[in-house]
Amino acid sequence: MVGITLGSLFDGIGVFPLAGSRYGIIPTWASEVEKAPISITKRHFPNLLRLGDITKVDGGKIPPVHIITFGSPCQNLSNIGKREGLAGSQSSLFYHAIRIIEEMRCATNGTYPVIAVWENVMGAFSSNNRLDFKAVLESFTKTSVPMPASGLWANAGMVRGNDVDVCWRVLDARYWGKPTLPQRRRRIFLVADFGGTRAREILFKSRELQSFSTTCDESRPPSTAASRVSSEKARRKIPVVRPFQERRMRSTAKDKNKSGFIGSFGRTNDPFPTLLAGSVNIFSFWYEGKEKEGYIRQLTPLECERLMGLPEGWTAFGNKDEAISDYARYKAIGNAIAVPCAEYIMAGIAENL
Repeated sequence: MVGITLGSLFDGIGVFPLAGSRYGIIPTWASEVEKAPISITKRHFPNLLRLGDITKVDGGKIPPVHIITFGSPCQNLSNIGKREGLAGSQSSLFYHAIRIIEEMRCATNGTYPVIAVWENVMGAFSSNNRLDFKAVLESFTKTSVPMPASGLWANAGMVRGNDVDVCWRVLDARYWGKPTLPQRRRRIFLVADFGGTRAREILFKSRELQSFSTTCDESRPPSTAASRVSSEKARRKIPVVRPFQERRMRSTAKDKNKSGFIGSFGRTNDPFPTLLAGSVNIFSFWYEGKEKEGYIRQLTPLECERLMGLPEGWTAFGNKDEAISDYARYKAIGNAIAVPCAEYIMAGIAENL
């Protein structure tokens, strides 16, 4: 197959188009409503067709693509949200993505899309008494899917119905990338193959990922040079970095849970907690033996980009060279998908198509 194309719903800052383009997949269109993410992706993908509000998109009237990706809103599914589930006003937008897929397949006599990729939070396994994930599987397969005998959804699995092969798997960002990302970020990734049986190859097969530059601007020194300078300044002193679990810290303090509060302080070599759109990400730093000279500070947007595997400065500017505010960058990055996880799936799709 030549010229594999991709359409991105709930596009955010374009992680799926970025990952796909690294494996020869051509980003064709995107749907997004947030102002800052749209401006950011216009800068990086100027030729991408912009569809706007997903509720107003007709899947039968947009350019057909081989792959449709979507990380539908997780606010109503997340364990830290109100847990309305797929019936919630935001997470229910999932069904618009399914509608667009169906409309496109109808308009193309079942030819497009070939593959769909869905990403979401772990809370999707348990929301609405665990029935939401059942509804997700049934939306793709158009057939009844029984609940597991245990009553719990496994972290990996597969179902098949009406010629649709569906596999899902939990990927934690901390185990992906070169080097692996120092962020704990567990997310469900689901791959649906319409008319084929390649979902398991895409999602479960081991494969080596390519290495990509982390800099957006070639005139900037690579991160290895910056690390070398930092090492020289440190004069071989051993740095100690300990991230805080800020949300746990607040909740345990409110409940006067002393042991839980102490546990929210990270240990050396702990991964950073999951970056969230509305969270403050802080950590402590000192050189070994110099604890009293240490300090506590918030992660910068650049450091958050690195924790997500994004190219450095990916969210810094919009399409008119306007600076994106730190607030908008934190929000956009917290809502994004870890790049190495998306790359693994895109590499599998490129390999199998």
